[in-house]
Amino acid sequence: MENTNVNEINELVRQESQFIDILKFEINKVIVGQDKMIDRLLIGLLGKGHILLEGVPGLAKTLAINTLAKAINAKFSRIQFTPDLLPADVIGTMIYNMQQNKFEVKKGPVFANLVLADEINRAPAKVQSALLEAMQERQVTIGDQTFKLEEPFLVMATQNPVEQEGTYPLPEAQVDRFMLKTIIDYPSQKEELEIMRRNLQGDINKVQPVTTTEQILKAREVVKQVYLDPKIEQYILDIVFATRYPERYGLDELKPLINFGASPRASINLATASKAYAFINKRGFVIPEDVRAMVHDVLRHRIGLTYEAEAENVTTQDIINNIINTVEVP
Repeated sequence: MENTNVNEINELVRQESQFIDILKFEINKVIVGQDKMIDRLLIGLLGKGHILLEGVPGLAKTLAINTLAKAINAKFSRIQFTPDLLPADVIGTMIYNMQQNKFEVKKGPVFANLVLADEINRAPAKVQSALLEAMQERQVTIGDQTFKLEEPFLVMATQNPVEQEGTYPLPEAQVDRFMLKTIIDYPSQKEELEIMRRNLQGDINKVQPVTTTEQILKAREVVKQVYLDPKIEQYILDIVFATRYPERYGLDELKPLINFGASPRASINLATASKAYAFINKRGFVIPEDVRAMVHDVLRHRIGLTYEAEAENVTTQDIINNIINTVEVP
């Protein structure tokens, strides 16, 4: 690609990404710290992906997505997953109307722009799979009618890593449909002091809509144009292929630890997430640092570990670190 073209894209990105700063500023009126979580939410929105968040209770996961919805003037809904939840509670059902003597569709909470699937691992597989069609096809079938979901559509699911009782591990097929799996940690002492003071004073700011869903959809089109050099494409492929065939990259010690490597969705999502990351950093081209910034979130839930890895306390984090330290950077 010619330099002039990259310069044009760079200029376009610089103009179109200006709303990101205003949006983050507005969100930070309510959320203290948690910049990583907010960035990942924006990357999911811009990359047309879904996010799985793992973190202990009380880290403002619900508050973050609700605040984002208000700031972009989008429809938000929250589904609390419980063991007795039914698919109809998520997608909706047919209800008999006695006046008109016919069945009518009653749409469920999945019909929103931003959907929070809270503690998704508390519901059985039947309910989790009801979300699958919505997440993958961006449509919902109720009875014999199919409804398209309104864009932008993002599912942010949360998992509580602490409790194992009464939880159902997410099926591999479902987990693979999440673009990113982000692990969020406790705030720093300074941040927590600010959170404590704000709450004690009742000083929680109201969020104003500072952009629109139309702006998000427009930005998505610009993200697609962000330049991805063939060398960076090869770098992404090498990282993903190293999870499948580690011996080809001189990582023979990883072979007995990996049960299965990342799927082709990993390559697509790593490329898309890197483009979105470049966009929120006001760049019209992807650099290796963008790929390295996103690689853990894209791959952490896509690598299956063997019993041997679990016995040796090896995590997917360790495997990804090993791969990115070995695969040649362009």
